[in-house]
Amino acid sequence: MCGICGLLYFDSSRSVQKPVLKAMCDTLVHRGPDDDGQVVQGRIGLGMRRLSIIDLSTGHQPITNEDRSKWIVFNGEIYNFQRLRKELETLGHRFRTQTDTETILHGYEEWGEKVCERLNGMFAFAIWDTKTQSLFLARDRLGIKPLYYYQDDEQLVFGSELKSILKCGVDCRLDWISLNNFLTFEYIPAPRSIFREIRKLSPGHWLKWQNDRLSSQPYWQLKPREIGISRAEAREKLSVLLTDSVKLRLISDVPLGAFLSGGLDSSIMVSRMAALMNQPVKTFSIGFKESSYNELKYARAVAKKYQTDHHEFVIEADALDLTDKLIKHLDEPFGDFSIFPTYLVSKMARDYVTVVLSGDGGDELFAGYDAYRAHLFDRRFYHLLPKGVKHGLLEPFAGRLNPTEQKKGWINSYKRFIEGTRLPKSLAHARWMVFLGESDRRRLFSGPVLEELERVDPYDFIHESSSRAENVHDITRTGFIDVNTYLTDDILVKVDRMSMAVSLEARVPYLDHRVVEFCFSLPPQFKMKGFKTKELLQKTFWDALPPEVQNRDKQGFSIPIKNWIRGELKPMMMDLLAESRIRSQGLFRPETIHQWIGEHLDGHANHSHKLWALMVFHQWMDVYGK
Repeated sequence: MCGICGLLYFDSSRSVQKPVLKAMCDTLVHRGPDDDGQVVQGRIGLGMRRLSIIDLSTGHQPITNEDRSKWIVFNGEIYNFQRLRKELETLGHRFRTQTDTETILHGYEEWGEKVCERLNGMFAFAIWDTKTQSLFLARDRLGIKPLYYYQDDEQLVFGSELKSILKCGVDCRLDWISLNNFLTFEYIPAPRSIFREIRKLSPGHWLKWQNDRLSSQPYWQLKPREIGISRAEAREKLSVLLTDSVKLRLISDVPLGAFLSGGLDSSIMVSRMAALMNQPVKTFSIGFKESSYNELKYARAVAKKYQTDHHEFVIEADALDLTDKLIKHLDEPFGDFSIFPTYLVSKMARDYVTVVLSGDGGDELFAGYDAYRAHLFDRRFYHLLPKGVKHGLLEPFAGRLNPTEQKKGWINSYKRFIEGTRLPKSLAHARWMVFLGESDRRRLFSGPVLEELERVDPYDFIHESSSRAENVHDITRTGFIDVNTYLTDDILVKVDRMSMAVSLEARVPYLDHRVVEFCFSLPPQFKMKGFKTKELLQKTFWDALPPEVQNRDKQGFSIPIKNWIRGELKPMMMDLLAESRIRSQGLFRPETIHQWIGEHLDGHANHSHKLWALMVFHQWMDVYGK
């Protein structure tokens, strides 16, 4: 696991300066504290920081081939590299190390761009070919590992994180469309970034510069389809695939453990690990003092069943003093509250292990979110009601209810549902994942910004994803949308940045591409049976779950931010969202923000998502916007 970066000048007479490349690498030291390396060959410079996981002694990067005509820097893990290495050796390739990194390089020699299709893993890498004077960049299928790039008339700059690219004095104008995406969904979708001229390489894509031309192509795209298969056959295949995926991700030369939330996904993952390992699994869980947010009893039940070496941490509001530190690690504004428990459980785990397995991805593959239920309820029942009942009774009733301090509860769920029904139906289930609607957007942004935003569909990336899954069932399509948007640009960003902030490698067995492809071939009723979610996953591994977990509802990895904003975090909010600061910036209308603050503090509304996102943005501006 590493952080990588690089700089290419289009003018072959220019030379990369080593101090610039080193400065880029130094911004990534948290991603790779064990080693660093750079290579400069005239107009190209490649750099890396390494977290040693496999081949601790000879895995130094950059790595070159036999005749030193190609060089690679690599971030990630390739789980099938040993099989690929044997194949390449039979084809005449000679290896100097035991690393997966060298396997990619020889694979590129042999198969060119098609090497990506042969890799099972999470990765972002760059290969410089001295003979063809070409630079090849690639990112894994699901976007588990990040890769940003910037291009102007003179140079191409890339890095695992934005901060390394910023060391090259690039164009840093704010992208208002990305800002709107962030406030609407709490994340910025690829290929956009918060800066207009810096892009994310999309998952499953490669990018190549050759002959003064930059080109990009997908080498993998998820294609949803629904095949005929019995439940028994589906359970057997899912069990084999997921168990093998976990087995592959146990390959490590350093201590390894697991995040255990007590939810279905992580509990099943730990059960597979316990069956495959010859020592107790080290498990790590996070909890809260607020009872409706605390899930530790479920994690303890799993830990007891599998006799894991279990560790826990209880988070309180004062942990949010971490805000400034975590925003620096995120690089872009990011509104998902769960960065804090993710960081803290990663920090706890790092005291014991270097690698953890995480249960992320299960909700997207098996229709696990409450938004799927809300969408189904709307399609089957709510939209059939007379408009007079909806607009004259149910919506006004929701407006008269004050939100509660509970995590969910019927009042909070009812109000959230009504908010979602006011959004365009073309969004499908994503309506319940929007935090800034049309009316709020018009009230929030100042005139010049709003004028530009009105020319762009704020949901364009949702609609684009939906258009690629038009001929499948609604349940399959909604999961497909989530995999291509929310999973890639929220969940995986959170896990990567927060784990790497403490130099911890996180692996995600549910996102083995074989598992993903299989799940998107399943009949929709295998995922949702009525309003019951994750039906196939639960039934496949039913006997592996303790009774406490077998029938529990989906809770979500969240924190009581709505309560903390009214209490411990109120001074932070009042400072970051002060009227003078808002007016001097010129992006937002201070009277709208002032109204939201008042309504939230009075308990008449839950504006925590909007207020926290605005707080994060202004804190981010203090770090990156100057």
